[in-house]
Amino acid sequence: MAKVLIHADSKFPVNRRRIRRTIERVLTEKGAIGNMVVSVAVVGDRKMSLLNKHYTGSIGTTDVLSFPYTEDTGKLTPKGFITPKTEALQLGDIVVSYPQAIKQAIKENKLVDDKIDFLVEHGLNHLLGIHHD
Repeated sequence: MAKVLIHADSKFPVNRRRIRRTIERVLTEKGAIGNMVVSVAVVGDRKMSLLNKHYTGSIGTTDVLSFPYTEDTGKLTPKGFITPKTEALQLGDIVVSYPQAIKQAIKENKLVDDKIDFLVEHGLNHLLGIHHD
């Protein structure tokens, strides 16, 4: 079971239960089992731009960033993650830009919650070591 910590300003109305379900679904689908902690922060474009510049060197905002807590994050064993029974595996942080989620949802004719789910899943895949080209 994953512990999901969600940080969102009240001006970003996110469905916390839905985010938790998305994370639990992805972890189950990927065979990641055990006691884990994932943090999700929903931020504005100003904060996302600062994070993007500081950590990736890119100028401007982006839709999602992922920050693994350890170098071992993203290394699945054949049967999923093996975690100590007494200590939770800290997967890392996922940061989603709420304004970018809105823009993309409008452009793609989707619900904002659906877009946030997609971005959270994308970020979680990076924490699990699944990267795109």
